[in-house]
Amino acid sequence: MKVTPLYDRVLLKRVEAKEEVRGGIIIPDSAKEKPLEAEIVAVGPGKRADNGEVVALNVKVGDKVLVGKYAGTEIKLNDVEHIIMREDEILAVIEA
Repeated sequence: MKVTPLYDRVLLKRVEAKEEVRGGIIIPDSAKEKPLEAEIVAVGPGKRADNGEVVALNVKVGDKVLVGKYAGTEIKLNDVEHIIMREDEILAVIEA
């Protein structure tokens, strides 16, 4: 299924943190915090300005970004968790 966000929305997939075991204690998935890093899967065309022009987004497909813990709306596509949110909810772009 292909999803194209509207306006200034982006579709993100959380990047799972590497699991580290310290001292032999394994934390169950239900107790783990959601990662704040995500990868952009799809972007909308942009936001319409007051003069009617469409302003392109600052992010693109493939960018790694930081998002708030409770930002956006979680959706499930092909049994994979995704988040859809507005571009202005993205906190930062991560550059390698």
